[in-house]
Amino acid sequence: MDERMIPYFSHEGDMARMERANKRLWIVILVLIAVLLGTNGAWIYYENSFTDEVTTEIEAEQETSEGSNYVVGGDYYGEAESQGDGN
Repeated sequence: MDERMIPYFSHEGDMARMERANKRLWIVILVLIAVLLGTNGAWIYYENSFTDEVTTEIEAEQETSEGSNYVVGGDYYGEAESQGDGN
C-alpha cells in the first residue's frame, strides 16, 4: 500500500467531522449577526431616549444700578433692593 494513500473509511470520518464543525460555525456566525443587530438596536433606542432642549437668551434691563439680573443654567436669579416704588 502506498504511504500517501488514506483509507476511505478514515477520509469519510474526517469529512463528517468537518461537516459538523462547519455547521456549528454557521450557527455561531448567525448568532453573532443577531447579537450585533440587537446591540445596535439597543444603542439606537438609548440615543433616542434623550430629549432635545432649546436654550434661549434673556436680556434684562434695570433703570438703576442697584440690584442684579443674571441667568444661570436656564434659571432666573434676580434681586432688587426696591419693590417698584423707587426706594
